[in-house]
Amino acid sequence: MDITVGSAVYSRAGRDKGDLFIVLKVEGDYVYLVDGKKRRIANPKKKKIKHLNKTNFVSDVCQSGTPEDYMIRNALAEMKPI
Repeated sequence: MDITVGSAVYSRAGRDKGDLFIVLKVEGDYVYLVDGKKRRIANPKKKKIKHLNKTNFVSDVCQSGTPEDYMIRNALAEMKPI
């Protein structure tokens, strides 16, 4: 699975199952996820890649240094259907 920094993913296991996140950092088989609400930049969720479903959406919000929480929320809001 090709998950990069800025990819939008759905959790498919754990108490956050079905929640939408953006990948903040990739380390081997693990990624650090943020959503700007429950999981903020200061406290990202560490999760195995095999427990994620990748989407086709890739945000550039994480490419220009450390983003703010409101930037993450706005990027995820663009992806969610109304």
